[in-house]
Amino acid sequence: MSVFFNTSIARKISMALSAIFLMVFLLQHFAINFTSVFSSDTFNEISHFMGTNPLVQFVLQPILIIGVIFHFVMGFILEFINHRSSKVKYAYNNGSANSSWMSRNMIWSGLAILSFMLLHFADFWFPEIDAKFIQGDWEGGKIMVDGILTGEYRYFTELQHKFSYAPRVIFYCIAFCFLSLHLMHGFTSAFQSMGSTIGRKKVLLNLSYAYSICIPLGFVFIALYHFFNH
Repeated sequence: MSVFFNTSIARKISMALSAIFLMVFLLQHFAINFTSVFSSDTFNEISHFMGTNPLVQFVLQPILIIGVIFHFVMGFILEFINHRSSKVKYAYNNGSANSSWMSRNMIWSGLAILSFMLLHFADFWFPEIDAKFIQGDWEGGKIMVDGILTGEYRYFTELQHKFSYAPRVIFYCIAFCFLSLHLMHGFTSAFQSMGSTIGRKKVLLNLSYAYSICIPLGFVFIALYHFFNH
């Protein structure tokens, strides 16, 4: 396994696979969150299912966490290797002339996204883990008032509460802008590494722009919608 990751092609392919996996998850995550805009009940029901389904919690969620960690670690490794090798190449190549601004600054947009994810985990994932595994509210997911459970799920209320604070919403919106920039290069780069651009480069580029703009913009819309409608 270590020999596999010691080759440039293997590292690029593994990075591409993790990127594609995370982009699929991001699309699914957006689809669920977007339901909160038009139906609190639908959002609550889906969130409760995802939060209590054993397959999601004990199989898919650990795979997702491993995928996120792997993608960031591999990204830093590739950046270190590229930076080390570029010390020689700088004498012959003009990096800014041979690559886009986004490709040269993937590490910085990645760090911005990592800081956002830490906040996002603190806002939603850690409280969820606390509610289920520490407080024991595994099957309930209901709002408690004065020690009495109500008939309303807590997910939508928690979402609106988090997005009622202006500085947090601003930070989220800025982070989604960095996510868009990161995806602009990452989307095409992932499929290029898998050899999927042959004969359809223009189609892939259009898909890249559509995904990289629409998904982050959709998340910005969700954050702003709940901020102005809480």
